[in-house]
Amino acid sequence: MKYKIALPAAFFIVAAAASAVWYFDRQAEPTHAAEPAPQPEIPVVAAAVRSKDVPIYLRGVGTVIAYNTDVVRSQIQGQITQITFVEGQSVKAGDLLAQIDPRPYEAQIEQFNANLARDNAHLMNAQANLSRYTQLGDKGYATPQLIETQKAQVAELESAVKADQAQIDEAKVQLSYTRLTSPIPGITGVRQIDIGNIIHPTDPNGLVVVTQVEPISLIFTLPETDLPQIQDQMANGPLKVIAYSQDNKVKLDEGKLLLVNNEIVQATGSIQLKAEFPNTAHRLWPGQLVNVALLIDIRKNGLTIAASAVQQGQNGSYVYVVTPDKTAQVRPVKVAQISQGQALIDDGLKANETVVVDGQYRLQQGSRVKELHGKAATEADMQSAVQEAIP
Repeated sequence: MKYKIALPAAFFIVAAAASAVWYFDRQAEPTHAAEPAPQPEIPVVAAAVRSKDVPIYLRGVGTVIAYNTDVVRSQIQGQITQITFVEGQSVKAGDLLAQIDPRPYEAQIEQFNANLARDNAHLMNAQANLSRYTQLGDKGYATPQLIETQKAQVAELESAVKADQAQIDEAKVQLSYTRLTSPIPGITGVRQIDIGNIIHPTDPNGLVVVTQVEPISLIFTLPETDLPQIQDQMANGPLKVIAYSQDNKVKLDEGKLLLVNNEIVQATGSIQLKAEFPNTAHRLWPGQLVNVALLIDIRKNGLTIAASAVQQGQNGSYVYVVTPDKTAQVRPVKVAQISQGQALIDDGLKANETVVVDGQYRLQQGSRVKELHGKAATEADMQSAVQEAIP
């Protein structure tokens, strides 16, 4: 009976000892920390830093004005008998626009010619008499008073002849005014009078307005702080000016800067500038509002990136540079200008480095990145190319 009780107790003691040995062996084994999961790659669109000659532009807004504008008015009164132009037609200087009835002025010339012929006849007779009186005076048959009187009559008739000729010349000028011609080359506007109407020199609207658009002028403004730089560059020669549509999508024409106005507009702290454009395609029109780019300098071997790559932080501008091991590195940069989608970098980058242009919102220092090369990257490249094409 004692033997049966002792056997289970011994078995329990052995099992407990084995458990203790197993526990202490486990405690003696070294522990290993769990390895962290690798960072996921963040998809981004990246592009290389380009090195090229970069134009530096000063940008403003301007208004197109006609190079010359002329209201074609009559200098005489008369009835319009003919109109020879079409509204909106291009005309040259001297082209006939309208004809005033010339008959009254032609009749006046005929009258003055008749007066001239009459006075010439009287003058010839007076000169013949003077010649006879002079011969008789030499022989003592004519008194000196008679000769002097005849000389005065000849002089009087000579003056009358000159007056008649002057009247004829004046009448011819008046007759020339019956032809209303364009004083300048340009485009005709809306006709203000019709055939059969009487035109007067005092008519405020005249016959038509002719506007010269080739070449054409442009007045635009820039901040007064740009004045020293503009003056320095103008000393080296004419500066190029480019006109764009209001949405900057259409290049309208290229011209040159003519002058900087002689005073600063103190109310706005700006300067007015005037440029001239050839406008052979007539894409600039008087009164049109356009965007203006004044080429002030060209940066040789300038570094450019897409403007979307530049981010703003508490310490200024920065970009994410993709390192060779495909991680993102924050790099502070100094931006010289951002023009139509392209940023010119003064400091912080080197040519051919790769920067992130899209997808930065998920990045931080050291983030692993995966460059996209599919449709998204192609679209970003195309957008950058379009923006770069418009300076």
